[in-house]
This record gives sequence, C-alpha cells and structure tokens, in this order.
Amino acid sequence: MNETLLLAVISLSAIGVISAVILYLVAQKFKVIEDPKIDIVAELLPGANCGGCGLAGCRAFAEEIVKTSDLSKLNCPVGGSSTMNEIAAVLGLEAEEKDPMIAVVRCNGSRLNAPQKVIFDGASSCAFAHALSAGESGCPNGCLGLGDCVVSCQFDAIYISPETGLPVVSDEKCVACGACVKACPRTIIEMRKKGKKDRRIFVSCINTEKGGPARKNCSVACIGCGKCVKECAYDAITMVNNLAYIDYEKCKLCRKCAPVCPTGAIHELNFPPRKEKPGEPEQGKVSEPVAAG
Repeated sequence: MNETLLLAVISLSAIGVISAVILYLVAQKFKVIEDPKIDIVAELLPGANCGGCGLAGCRAFAEEIVKTSDLSKLNCPVGGSSTMNEIAAVLGLEAEEKDPMIAVVRCNGSRLNAPQKVIFDGASSCAFAHALSAGESGCPNGCLGLGDCVVSCQFDAIYISPETGLPVVSDEKCVACGACVKACPRTIIEMRKKGKKDRRIFVSCINTEKGGPARKNCSVACIGCGKCVKECAYDAITMVNNLAYIDYEKCKLCRKCAPVCPTGAIHELNFPPRKEKPGEPEQGKVSEPVAAG
C-alpha cells in the first residue's frame, strides 16, 4: 500500500516537472518582447481611444508608431501637432505639421428650408430611417436629424439644434476624430480644415438631383447652375452630378463664390460681415442659423 502511494506521488511529481519544463520552453519559444518605447508613447497620447487615427485605440496607435520610421501617415487628431511633436522627439523622428481639422455639416435642410411632407414613425435612428425612406422633407440626401452623429461623439461636440433640427458642431469641443462622419448614413458630415481664424467656405448641400427636384424639397439646395465654378479663379470648385464642391486645399477664402450662388447653398463661417454695395441684392446669404463648423 505504501509502495503504491509512493509510486503515485513520484509519478505525479514527475509529470508536473515535465509539464512545467514543456510550458517554460513553449513560453520562451513564443515570447513576445515588447519595445519599452510603446509605453512611453502611450503615456503621451490623450487616451481617448476614439479611433480617429484609424487604429483600434491609443495602445494600437503607440505600437504602430514605434514600428515605423515615417510619421507622415500617422496622426493623432485629438492630441494634434503638439502631441505628435512630443512623440517624434522621443523616437528621434520628425513630425509633419498638419492643419487642424473639424467636422462640417453639409446640409442646411432645416425645418424652414425643407418643410416636412411626411411623418416618420419608427426607431429614432438615422441609419434605420435612411433604410426605409427619403426622409420627412422628401430630400433623399438631406439630414434626417435623428442624432446618430450625436450618439457617436465621445466629446459632446455635436448636438441637434431644436430650432433647425440639424446637427451643430462645436468649434471648441470637436477633436476631428471622425466618429460622426462614420455614423452618418448619408455622408453629410465631412472633415475639413478648420481654416485660419476658424474661417471656412463650403457648399452646404450634397443633393445630386437636378435643380427642379432639388429646390422642390429644399429651398437652399445646390441646383448645379455652375455660377460658382465660373467665378472661382483658383479652380477650387468642381461640378459633379449637379452638385458643386469646394476643395479646401485649393480654396483661398476669397469669398467671391458665395454672392453668385442663387440659392445660398455656399456657406461662409466666422467671417466678418460682408459689406453690401448700395442697391446690390443680398445673394448667397444664409437665411437661418447655420450648424457651426
């Protein structure tokens, strides 16, 4: 009996030792040595884990940035240039200066400009409503105003205006993470340069219908007349599928395009009041409060 018990103890001990040796060898074989710089870079990042850099979170961004020797394609929109410069100093690299960006709502189909034609009675979700209907105004490209963009924002930088029913972006709070852009099923929200002194010019419409149908649903829709294209001396405006688009990389903020727009679809944000010439009609002027940003 004692011999049997002793044999069992010895056998179990031997199995335990052999298993421990095997586990140790396997662990050494597949051991991942992590660069200590990853922790240093991760500490410099804001920790928002918003995905604005295109990666899963700040840790993944830190891992990716330590691997590379080129920072031109990597950027933390929340931390901005100051954070990227700190990281570059730690890694002995150079960070490219990037212009600050901001989310811009390219729709002015407010309750006044795009009156309600039907009532949507369903889940309070833009994605759901987009799959079922053109929207209460009838515009197939207009903002649905149900706030998917608001829910997606971790920084409380966007809200739905009770007056217009449209999203409003806060210049101070927006960190350009792009979450609202991804959340909008109609791609109404776009990331654009903040511009000098937060000044921006853009076409606040994405409707590609022809002029008649577009104006039928929204009084301030782009009608594809092309006047702005002819007015721009910098080739910053293009016309595709009945819709004008202003390239913020080429735009010089000269403001000559806005007055010639017959529907006021071109918006100018944070500029000083335009000096109207005596007897000149006010063209291109926004008739309602515009979603800031």
